[in-house]
This record gives sequence, C-alpha cells and structure tokens, in this order.
Amino acid sequence: MTLATELMDYALILAFVIVGLCQILSMVRVLIGPGTGDRILALDTMVVNAIGLIVLMGLSQGTRIYFEASLIIAMLGFVSTVAYARFILRGDIIE
Repeated sequence: MTLATELMDYALILAFVIVGLCQILSMVRVLIGPGTGDRILALDTMVVNAIGLIVLMGLSQGTRIYFEASLIIAMLGFVSTVAYARFILRGDIIE
C-alpha cells in the first residue's frame, strides 16, 4: 500500500467515527429536546448525517450506487422535514 491509500483509509475511518458520533448526538437531541422545533431540527440533522454516512460508504467501497441513493434520501429528507414542520405549525400539510 502506498502512503496515499493509507492516509485515505485513516481519513475515512476518522470521518466514519465523527459522523457516527454526530448521529448519536442528534438522536439524543431528538429524545431530550426541550421543544418540538428542536426535535424537528435534530431529525433534519440526522438525515444529513445519514447522507454523510452513505457517501462515506460509497467512498470506502468505491461504488457509485451509494451517491445516487444519497441524492434520493436528500430529496425525501427535505420534503419530510418541510411537511412535518408545516404539520406542527398549522395542523395540516396540504392547504
């Protein structure tokens, strides 16, 4: 192995640990969040962290299918966050 591949492997491991820790902290915020807005924001952060983990999986395995999956999850995460926030604020999603 060359030095560049070893550094890439260490960087990927470090990135997995950091993003995984961020995901755990977001889960804690969902559980003990003082308000509904905090919980919505934490759920949105969890979607972003999940996208980051999926992209890191794609980088570590060297396949492109994970990047396409992350784009789909990003679109669904955005729509679901907006829908949940509208439901909390107005009581309905479609007006």
